Amino acid sequence: MGSKHFSQHAGAAHGNLANRLTAILSVGAAGEDVLFADRAEVPASGQRTVLLAHAGKPALGVASPDALHLNYCDAMSEATLGAAVACATAPGQPIAVDPESLSIVALAERLASSEIPVLITGPTGTGKEVLSRFIHERSPRRKGPFIALNCAAMPETMLEAMLFGHEKGSFTGANAAGEGFFRAAHGGTLLLDEIAEMPLALQAKLLRALQEGEVVPIGATRPVKVDVRIIACANRDLPLEVENGRFRADLYYRLNVFPLALSALRARAQDIPALAFAMLLRHAPKGRPVPWLGDAALAMLKLHGWPGNIRELENVMRRALLLAQDAEKIGPEHIVFDQAPRTPAAEPTPVPAEADNGGRLSNIVQLSEARAIMAMLAACGGHRANAARELGISERTLRYRLASFRDAGLAVGGARS
Repeated sequence: MGSKHFSQHAGAAHGNLANRLTAILSVGAAGEDVLFADRAEVPASGQRTVLLAHAGKPALGVASPDALHLNYCDAMSEATLGAAVACATAPGQPIAVDPESLSIVALAERLASSEIPVLITGPTGTGKEVLSRFIHERSPRRKGPFIALNCAAMPETMLEAMLFGHEKGSFTGANAAGEGFFRAAHGGTLLLDEIAEMPLALQAKLLRALQEGEVVPIGATRPVKVDVRIIACANRDLPLEVENGRFRADLYYRLNVFPLALSALRARAQDIPALAFAMLLRHAPKGRPVPWLGDAALAMLKLHGWPGNIRELENVMRRALLLAQDAEKIGPEHIVFDQAPRTPAAEPTPVPAEADNGGRLSNIVQLSEARAIMAMLAACGGHRANAARELGISERTLRYRLASFRDAGLAVGGARS
């Protein structure tokens, strides 16, 4: 891949951005079928194209069904790189900018050509199913079916029938035979999501199916041969589950031929700009410009803890689109984070007094503004003038905001002129 994604003129005219993108687009998921071209060029029809322009104001939008346009001011900014990667990545493909994420995608692409089982672990909402589909689509089985089954979504008796199939009349309500997901995935890939939730009795039957390459439907007396590649996903620590007797050791070793571990979003902050822009492109109303993600809002996103990972980020960006409406830029006032589930051991997070008033939207926005300002101050080493310039406000306005935060009982120490 690499520089072949840039037209000759675009590579020269947008050299700094092209150089940064080349290293990322050469790894797996992003940019395989996309062309970067200068806005002055006429791109070939039918190919996914990103039209680049160096302009005084950043902008992002849909030029046609096959083309996106990206205007940027600073080729070296995180926002520009994130927007470009989001434009280059086809919907449903993994988005990776962080070095750890890029290495995972590269490994997944190498694994795709093999037939060995894959075990993908990581917290909920980190993109395990997206990576599973990527492996299938890059494999020799890509023309076969991709079947996903959530092992936690149904009771044991139904799960067995869904996996292995059943004969007509084999149990109450079985008015017709069912082939089961193993047979439905014949010639393709079967994703077993949340496999740690599978009951032990079914784990034994699954192990036999993997070892023998055959399944015995409920009520049947003869096994049926199946040709299926297994990808398993888990958000629990499977070695600990084995140690505690909740997961079979022999099944674990059968699946754990080549594990891929996805980190929580907070541990790969370099992915956040590209993911955020991808969410904006996905959810912006058709026919309207896509708002740009401002530096202050981006600073907020990068400093958030993301307990809900990528799913939470998607919620935040959909909410930002609604709050921004027809604004050209998403600012800190448009960023409202999900409220983390409370646990008995959790301590409440201190908030400004103004924000603790019934959770009204205006107060939530005020709290988001406070977080954005403090995040930018931290990013600027506490330098008020630099932070004010990045936030697009005067230093006097920033001092007023900081004073109001202090009056509300919020610690904002460390700011300097």
